[in-house]
Amino acid sequence: MPKPKRSPGLPTREQILDFIASSDTPAGKREIARAFGLTAQEKIGLKALLKDMADEGLIDSAPGRAFHKLGGLPKVTVLRIADVDDGGNVWAVPERWESDAPAPRLRVRERKHGALAIGDRVLARTEEAGNGWIAHPMKQLARGEELVLGVLHQEGGKLWLQGVEKKERREFLVSDAGGAEPGDLVLAEKAGRPPRITVRVTERLGDPFAPRSFSLIAIHKLSIPNVFTPETIEEAARVAQTPLGDGREDLRDLPIVAIDPADARDHDDAVWAAPDDDPANEGGWKAIVAIADVSFYVRPGSELDREARRRGNSVYFPDRVVPMLPEELSADMCSLKQGVDRGALACHLRIAKDGTLKSWRFTRAIVRIAANIAYEDAQAAIDGTIEHPLTDTALKPLWACWKALNKARAKREPLDLDLPERRVVLDEKGRILSVAPRERLDAHKLIEDYMIAANVAAAKALEVKNAPVMYRDHEPPSREKLVALKEYLKTFGVEFALGQVVRPATFNHILDKIGEVDFRPQIMEQVLRTQTQAYYGPENHGHFGLALGSYAHFTSPIRRYADLIVHRSLVSAYKLGPGGLTEGEAASMEKIGESISMLERRAMEAERDTIDRYVAAFLAERVGQVLDVRITGVANFGFFATVEGIGGDGLMPVRDIGGEYFRYEEAGRRLIGDETGTEYASGQRLQLRLAEANPVSGALRFEMVDGKGARPERDAKPHRVIKRRGRPANIRHQGRKK
Repeated sequence: MPKPKRSPGLPTREQILDFIASSDTPAGKREIARAFGLTAQEKIGLKALLKDMADEGLIDSAPGRAFHKLGGLPKVTVLRIADVDDGGNVWAVPERWESDAPAPRLRVRERKHGALAIGDRVLARTEEAGNGWIAHPMKQLARGEELVLGVLHQEGGKLWLQGVEKKERREFLVSDAGGAEPGDLVLAEKAGRPPRITVRVTERLGDPFAPRSFSLIAIHKLSIPNVFTPETIEEAARVAQTPLGDGREDLRDLPIVAIDPADARDHDDAVWAAPDDDPANEGGWKAIVAIADVSFYVRPGSELDREARRRGNSVYFPDRVVPMLPEELSADMCSLKQGVDRGALACHLRIAKDGTLKSWRFTRAIVRIAANIAYEDAQAAIDGTIEHPLTDTALKPLWACWKALNKARAKREPLDLDLPERRVVLDEKGRILSVAPRERLDAHKLIEDYMIAANVAAAKALEVKNAPVMYRDHEPPSREKLVALKEYLKTFGVEFALGQVVRPATFNHILDKIGEVDFRPQIMEQVLRTQTQAYYGPENHGHFGLALGSYAHFTSPIRRYADLIVHRSLVSAYKLGPGGLTEGEAASMEKIGESISMLERRAMEAERDTIDRYVAAFLAERVGQVLDVRITGVANFGFFATVEGIGGDGLMPVRDIGGEYFRYEEAGRRLIGDETGTEYASGQRLQLRLAEANPVSGALRFEMVDGKGARPERDAKPHRVIKRRGRPANIRHQGRKK
């Protein structure tokens, strides 16, 4: 391409963007400097300019330190075919995409119709057209190798790999073990074509059955970044030494407390409340929700910021936390620890006696937390079962103010689904002690309501200032999902009218109507599936589940990037000092929202899969025993059941139910035996024998107690648990090392 016309001094931002967009080869700092004929001194200025442009969201760094337009593409790049839609249109995505923004989808203009299939790779020229992109293939490339995560085992004198996915039933012959042994968790490349697909081990990850390994499976499977670069750690250590400075509101004399899980390492939030002495708010309360001032330390465009945005959130496993920020900040300088001075963004609330928010203001403050208290201890102190020095001065006022907030919550009637969360308890060596539903105390509800109040105040405060808001949006259910719910409820004899205005209370009334029936958990699960998925974005669509018109996440900036964005916007809007929202961030709110929503879903999948693996490992020693289960889903190939009080989904294949033929009735979502009329439907309790528990995939498999189609009972009485000596004979260990 022709060399750009030499301009005296540095090129402008527009000139750099034009050069990057038109370059046929990767354009790094060296190429830009050469193209514009910059001197050695000007190259120093170019480095700073490129950093500013990256901070402003104009460009992003690609592999090899080349640059491309943020949200844009190199003129020529390698694409992977991702989809062929019903209209025959072929869609591709970049094979490598290093931007924090979601990768674009390009419509491929094929030379031969039907020549490209999903998974194919092409070298293509890209063209921006309107609001989208078009790709013009130049050359079809060899297919990229697909990686599979699995465990090696030996059978028939050959080495095989079993994938960790529950849905992956195939095993792959290993052509090259790369030094790995049977029982190892490995990453491997697929090669060949069906039906002769083999794998070559590329990385040995260790023993998947060892304590603290189940989370590593999820980390590798979902490519969750779990190691900070030396540059990021160095920057964290450096900024942690930054003095808090003058001008902060001094709240160190107030008995502000942080109430968290007993094993919490990062403390985002702390609370305080007292009766309001303002006559205009007679009978009301004043409260402070103090949140770690992360935006003071993590500035836009810094290495810390780039890494936090790339991760999107912290990921919590039973055995570890993969933090969004290095521990120098997340577990230390930003964490609101007892007895030490910490910077905070303080939300000051005035709460009426009926629990409504009368006013709010935000300040940068310095706090000294009076105590870090576990939920259980705070509850015990209020209940009078233990003594705590802050019961009268801090806890009782918090509980009294919360009663007002709880009144307002009850009046709003948010969605109330009491679905228990499973808690895995490990010993100091990472071995499983128990798996049980997590207890939900009033102390949990209290903190939740204070956080909701602060989140509402943050959203409304920014709206008043006409400042950018990263909303937490939760839209009402779609009509299609409501129709599906109506059909589902009909199978239980529960009526649901579609013509009504649907509010969260609508679903609460359904649960009130059915009462404490045997199938109540299944109804709650289906109501949950009816809801849309919450997401982040700059447009306000309200929060349906909480019955709130404006809602933003503000209270957890140590572990959620969305909250950090809200903090920066508040800092800018209220002129609270450094670390505010940049113009580039404000212009990129939609892309940032899409990215962190996607990363949140990734974290949820990782956490859910890991819990399933721990549950399967916990149940592995009970293979062969008869367990009390509840049917959670029915399909034409069998039904799924979960172990009562523990969880974990397992399949009971229809072929193993009994000697008769079972028909699947789709409307009622049940299996019916042709000869006996025996039915299996969601919600039924029965007893099954655990046939297999696979800790690597998290999958369970059941079998009938007597091998025949035993008739289920609505309220089956507990049977004697069958115990076996030694290791259960039918658990698959896949060559596990002793």
